[in-house]
Order: sequence, then structure tokens, then C-alpha cells
Amino acid sequence: MPKLIKDGVITPNEWTLLEKPEGDAASQEVPAGKVIVPLTVWQAQKETLQQRNDIGVWLDSGELASELGDDAKSLPLVAVHFPLFMDGRGFSTARLLRERFGFTGELRAIGYFLRDQLCYLRRCGVNAFEFTHNEISLEDALESLNDFTEYYQASVDQPLPLFRRRH
Repeated sequence: MPKLIKDGVITPNEWTLLEKPEGDAASQEVPAGKVIVPLTVWQAQKETLQQRNDIGVWLDSGELASELGDDAKSLPLVAVHFPLFMDGRGFSTARLLRERFGFTGELRAIGYFLRDQLCYLRRCGVNAFEFTHNEISLEDALESLNDFTEYYQASVDQPLPLFRRRH
């Protein structure tokens, strides 16, 4: 079973990622079990999929957090896709899901992001990291979550800036 980093530990990945359908999203079959569906499938089959508690939704880099909106609160997992490590839209999407839409479940980064980006993704609210390129050592990536121990700015994981935390 493939593994990922979740909440600071390496753990088996129990979810299956459903690729974007080439045809009609409404007719896309969603298998049983824990499945992360594309936003288009969620939107097309929302009435049916809301009945299940083992459905997550993934957002591609060109899709906005507002397209999922308040539906995020009812989901156990939302994934944000990074097609390239240079595409930073996923950082904004993650932060919006946490701060504007109140998402409290697992927020997973999927795709091509770098080990050096993990601590910044965590600051935006991402708590799970699924690498699609196998040359990444999960042990090394896990260490990168502690690249920095203190931050000046407020963020999702530390809502008070440093000057407010000083005595």
C-alpha cells in the first residue's frame, strides 16, 4: 500500500484518487471505499455522494476553493492538486479552505510539490502530503516539516504573529 505523510507521521494511504473523467462527470462510476473524486464529479453527483461518508474531493490548480465552498465542511478530506512545483495556486486554495470555508478535515497536497515546500504548505493548513513522484524519500520529507522553528507572520497553523506571542 502506498504511503504518505499525515499529521507529521508516515502512514499508509487508505484513499483512492479518481482521475478526471474524459466524458460526462455525471455518468462517472465512483467505486466503493474511500475515494477522492474530482470536483466535477462531486458537482455532478453531489446528491448521491453526500450520502456517503467515505468521499473526498480534489481540486485542480485551476479550480477555486469557492467552487467547493461550504460543501467542504461536510467532507472528511479535500485534496489540492499541484501539477507543477512552480504553481502556487494550491497554497491559496488551502488557506481559503481552512480560513474562509472552515474546513477542519484532512487537507492533502497531491501532485508535484517539493520537499522544501512542505513547511510552507503546512502553514497554509495542509496536514497530509501525497507525493506522486517516487524519488522523494518520505523520511527526508518528514524532516523538512521542521526546517524552521519560528515564524514572524500569522498563518493557519500559528494564528498569532511573533510580536503577539512575545511576553
